[in-house]
Amino acid sequence: MKGNKVVPHTVGLALGGFVAVMHAVWSLLVYTELAQGYLDWIFGLHFIENPYVVGEFNFSTAVILVVVTFVCGYVVGWVFGTIWNWARKK
Repeated sequence: MKGNKVVPHTVGLALGGFVAVMHAVWSLLVYTELAQGYLDWIFGLHFIENPYVVGEFNFSTAVILVVVTFVCGYVVGWVFGTIWNWARKK
C-alpha cells in the first residue's frame, strides 16, 4: 500500500489465493467424505433442509475448481484494487 493506494496485482493475488485455498479445503472435505455432513450441519444452522447431495471426488475436477476460483478471485481483486485507486483520486 502506497499512501491511500493499493497495488491491484497484490489485491488480486490475495483474494485469488484466499478463494483458491477455501475451495482446496472444500475439495479435501469431498475427498475425505466429510462434505455432506458439513453441508447438512450448515443448512441445519439456518433452519433449512439440505437439498444438495455431494458427488464423488474427482482429482482433475478438484484441480480445475481451485484454478478457476483463483483466476476469478484474482480478477475480482484486481478490479477492486483498480476501482479503489480510481475512487481515492476523486
